[in-house]
Amino acid sequence: MPARLSVDFVKHPDETKLTMPAVVLLDTPELEANTIPSMLDKALGEAIARAIDEAKFKAKTGDSLIVRGAKGTVIVIGTGEDKSDKAEDAQKLTNIGGAIFKALDSTSLTSATLYAGNMSADEAANLAYGAVLASYHFPKYFTKKEDDDKAKDGDKNKPKHSLSIACGNEEVVKTATAKFAEYTHRIEGVFLARDLVSEPANVLYPAEYADRCEKILSPHGIKVDVLDEKQMASKGMRLLLSVGQGSRRESRLVVMKWDGDADKNAQPIALIGKGVCFDSGGISLKPAGGMEDMKWDMGGSAAVVGAMRAIAGLGVRRNVVGLIGLVENMPDGQASRPGDVVESMAGQTVEIINTDAEGRLVLADVLTYARQHFTPKALVDLATLTGAIIVSLGHSHAGLFANDEKLAGKLLDAGKATGEGVWRMPLGEAYDKLLKSQIADMKNIGGRWAGAITAACFLQRFAEGEIAGDTQANAKTKTNIADKTSDKTPQKTAWAHIDIAGMAWADKASATTPRGGTGFGVRLLTRFVEEYDAD
Repeated sequence: MPARLSVDFVKHPDETKLTMPAVVLLDTPELEANTIPSMLDKALGEAIARAIDEAKFKAKTGDSLIVRGAKGTVIVIGTGEDKSDKAEDAQKLTNIGGAIFKALDSTSLTSATLYAGNMSADEAANLAYGAVLASYHFPKYFTKKEDDDKAKDGDKNKPKHSLSIACGNEEVVKTATAKFAEYTHRIEGVFLARDLVSEPANVLYPAEYADRCEKILSPHGIKVDVLDEKQMASKGMRLLLSVGQGSRRESRLVVMKWDGDADKNAQPIALIGKGVCFDSGGISLKPAGGMEDMKWDMGGSAAVVGAMRAIAGLGVRRNVVGLIGLVENMPDGQASRPGDVVESMAGQTVEIINTDAEGRLVLADVLTYARQHFTPKALVDLATLTGAIIVSLGHSHAGLFANDEKLAGKLLDAGKATGEGVWRMPLGEAYDKLLKSQIADMKNIGGRWAGAITAACFLQRFAEGEIAGDTQANAKTKTNIADKTSDKTPQKTAWAHIDIAGMAWADKASATTPRGGTGFGVRLLTRFVEEYDAD
């Protein structure tokens, strides 16, 4: 796990045996008498009180102050005012944990003890959770590793810092340790997603990505199947294949199955991710400025892979299937052209107006595959789908679209509980009409306005519309768009689409997320799967 922090929980010592370096929490800038901060202040000759006054430290949530004295160092972390909402309290503690790591990382200290007083086991575990989440780094491509000069042989991969959380008696320590062990699976999922998003496209291309899924997930009890281009063509997945046909890198479909329910035949929840490993825009070429960022256009798929890892590690007792469509969108003589008409796996025809609106084409066929092969009780897809959602919501929330109120509510609740916020956006006939084509069943874009909504409307057609029958059996007769199968079955599934274009990558760090790949969606999906019940 690429973390720069290790955490353990210890019994709170007698207040006469406090040691430094120490970390303390303050909800106000005042030092109350006979508390741990005041005792440490006395040991440092009232240096903490002076530093608080000189720095005008307000103790707002996440504020930090480093106080150095002759007898040691104390890191002061602000916690702000208490809140009554439990979900917000848990997230607040996670964010405070992130602030603790960042303050510790700004020093040369290798270890410290957080004196958490009478903090509960859950509260202590949440602090540790946030601290480790914030400690992620991706040093893979630096030839000189961090702290190489100081590291001893065999120590270069060890965490840079360690934090002991003194949090009560032995029972509290035991419970906090067990709770944090559960969080470790979520952290592993988030870090896996961040690793995938951080990889350059010349290293993480569709075939390599599929191989990694199999190697990483199979040991955790997840069955991984990979479909190559020939297999996808036999199933009529022409939309997905049309996106990748301009690249020398072959496309892949990865199917990940977790049978956690006691009833192995119970309908699964399907998680679907857009995996465009690099998006040049195709023939509708993107501007050069910032194109290097398009390596993270597979952020939705990374979230699904990370969530599957977390779900398996936690042993969630539900059947879950994760599906990711992996392609590269490149311009060459074989690439799709604006104006081309392609038939989907569902049997509908699509006029491709803009080849840079490719993610929805990939997702359309993967949604159809999921419905046809698994009959899920709920479909949730994640994608870095549109720049329009960033215009609407910025980098604070992902956009949520859904055809089912209960499903939408569960995702909103999961977002609130995990700090991965989503905001409900509209759907409707007025927007769907914008996809009308003159020569096919639909266009792949709806025009200049409401781009995130029309993209969701496009996906909705495949999430709840008619789907062709056995496309594999009919493959021989489906050689071109004129050969349409007539055995279509109406089917509607609870479906949600989450546009994470503004959330998958961060240009600046936040409380628990360093700059770069965020792993957004892993915690959200994992919590949702744990809580969702369609009945």
